[in-house]
Amino acid sequence: MHAYYADQFVLPLPEGHRFPMAKYRMLRDRIAKELPGVALHVAPIATDAELVLAHAPAYVQAVATGTLTPAEQREIGFPWSEAMAERARRSVGATLGACRAALRDGVAGNLAGGTHHAYADKGSGFCVFNDVAVAARLMQSQHAMAQDTAPEAGLEPLKPLQVAVIDLDVHQGNGTAHIFQGDASVFTLSLHGERNFPFRKEASDLDVPLPDGCGDADYLEALDQALQVLAQRFRPDLVLYLAGADPHEGDRLGRLALTYDGLQARDHRVFDWAWQRRVPLAFSMAGGYGRDIHSTVQAQLNTWRVALQYHARWQNVAA
Repeated sequence: MHAYYADQFVLPLPEGHRFPMAKYRMLRDRIAKELPGVALHVAPIATDAELVLAHAPAYVQAVATGTLTPAEQREIGFPWSEAMAERARRSVGATLGACRAALRDGVAGNLAGGTHHAYADKGSGFCVFNDVAVAARLMQSQHAMAQDTAPEAGLEPLKPLQVAVIDLDVHQGNGTAHIFQGDASVFTLSLHGERNFPFRKEASDLDVPLPDGCGDADYLEALDQALQVLAQRFRPDLVLYLAGADPHEGDRLGRLALTYDGLQARDHRVFDWAWQRRVPLAFSMAGGYGRDIHSTVQAQLNTWRVALQYHARWQNVAA
């Protein structure tokens, strides 16, 4: 199973900064040691042409040239640096690589990504560019190019690639929801803490707000119902899954109370939902801010274990 990483680009954050930058390298080290079925690749750089599929050109240029205003940098949560700009591009590139691999192999992932708070024209909440939005737009564009012979053959053009975003980070995917509002070709589903960041929510196609302290049973029941609604309302050709570790009971920002077993049951439900419909799935890690950073890495590693099981199913079918 193919996986893409960009942890070699470490941001020069101020001492005491609350973002757990070290978790990305820790996760890669554990995958390399414990999951030999995962092929690790350096993430490619997302180009300007790819980024502007979902972002305003002026914003892409401001990130590239370091001309973000102090207020824009504060909203993102990172000071600008060349490493910040390159890491942001590669975080998107990792999801692009995962999507291409998933469309070929069934399942693939990004060891980071899930930057769902980024809007078309600004970043927010530790998110510079929205990797999910760029990936959905690029996969749709490439799908359309592949079908470009239809008009010449006198056939009706095919509908756009249908993309479902299943966002199970503990925070609502407000940037993703805003970018795709009114777009019938992308279905945005978000399960999130009702009283958590962002405090001004956007309207997803399906929002499921959860109370503080929500545990395994209630969470999984809500997810089951949400996936049923998704199945009734939308038939995707590609699933983009944000497998946030921050609903875990040990997360300092999450305010929910899922156990490791609950998170794994969540992952099984999502991967199985896509597998039963034979829909390729690309996933990213999204948030995770454990009081003990090792708890975040463990939750993420567990997601990769589940992913490998479903990747094996795809490979058995192909064989």
